[in-house]
Amino acid sequence: MTPPETQAGLQWLYWAQRLQAIAQNGLTFTENPYDVERFKQILTIASEMMAEYTDADPQSIYDLFAQQQGYATPKVDARGAVFQNDKVLLVLEREDQKWTLPGGWVDVGEPPSEAVVREVYEESGYQTRVIKLAALYDRNKHPHPPHQFHAYKLFFLCELIGGEPATSIETDAVDFFSVHALPELSLGRVLPDQILRLYEHWQHPEWATEFD
Repeated sequence: MTPPETQAGLQWLYWAQRLQAIAQNGLTFTENPYDVERFKQILTIASEMMAEYTDADPQSIYDLFAQQQGYATPKVDARGAVFQNDKVLLVLEREDQKWTLPGGWVDVGEPPSEAVVREVYEESGYQTRVIKLAALYDRNKHPHPPHQFHAYKLFFLCELIGGEPATSIETDAVDFFSVHALPELSLGRVLPDQILRLYEHWQHPEWATEFD
C-alpha cells in the first residue's frame, strides 16, 4: 500500500502505524498459534521502528501497542475553538507546559460533539455549545510531532454560554490570547495555522467543513 501524503521524511511513521494495525488485527482474529507468533513479531518490528525515530523505549511502546484490542481504527481527538473578538480560548497543558485548544480523545459511546463540550468544561471551566464542525483532519497529513497511533482530529467551533476559568488535573492555566500573538503551543495537539484557519471559519460561518 502506498503511503498517503505525509510530512516529508515521515513515511516511517505511516509504515509503523500500519504494521501495528496489521498485528493488532491479526492477533484479534487468528487462532493459529504460529500466526500469533508471526503477528507478535510484526508488533515488535513496529515498536522498534517507532523507538528508533522517537528515542522511546521499545519495550514501553510494545506494551502500549499490545494493550490495543479489537479491529484497529484511527483514534479520534476532538478540540473546541472558542473565540471572543480576535481572541481564542487556550489551556496550559500540565504534561508539557504548553498551550492548546481544550480537547482530547473521544470516549467510547460518546458523540464527538458532546465529547468536545465536556472536554472544554473539564479543562477550562467554561460551558459551551457546539456551533459547527469546522474541520476534520488526518493527523498524519499535518506537521504535528510523530505519534504512536493514527488519529483523526475534529475541530469544533464552540460558543461560550457560561462558566468561569478553572484549571483541572490536566491543565495549569486558562486564558484568552489574540490569534495574532499566540503563546508557545503544544504542537502535538494543535498547530498555529490550524487556529488561524478556525478563526477564519468563525468569521465565515457559511463556509463548509474542511476535511482530508
